[in-house]
Amino acid sequence: MRRLEGVYVKVVRQGRDTLVAVCDADILGKTLEGGRVPFTVSERFYKGTLCDLAEALEAMGKASIVNMVGKRIVEAAMECNLVQEAGIIYLGDVPHAQIVHL
Repeated sequence: MRRLEGVYVKVVRQGRDTLVAVCDADILGKTLEGGRVPFTVSERFYKGTLCDLAEALEAMGKASIVNMVGKRIVEAAMECNLVQEAGIIYLGDVPHAQIVHL
C-alpha cells in the first residue's frame, strides 16, 4: 500500500470513553481553507497508526467518540451508515464529521 492511500488512526482511551481520530494520510499536517476558519489537520491530534480503510472502520465501530476528516474516510463511513450527509461539514472541498455514541 502506498502511503497516500491509507488513513491515520489514533485511539485515545480516557476512563470509559474511547476517542478515535481518523484522517486521510495525504492531508495530515495540512491547513484546510474554505470553512469559517482555517482548520489544521494536526499531527498531534490525528497522527497515529497508518491503516487501511477496513482497519479504520473497525476502530471507529468500537469508539464512543469519532472525529474524522478526509474524502476517503468520510465516504467510507457514509457507505457503512456510520454518518449521514446531514452530519458532514466541508472545509473547502474536504469533508469532516464527528460521531458521538451516548
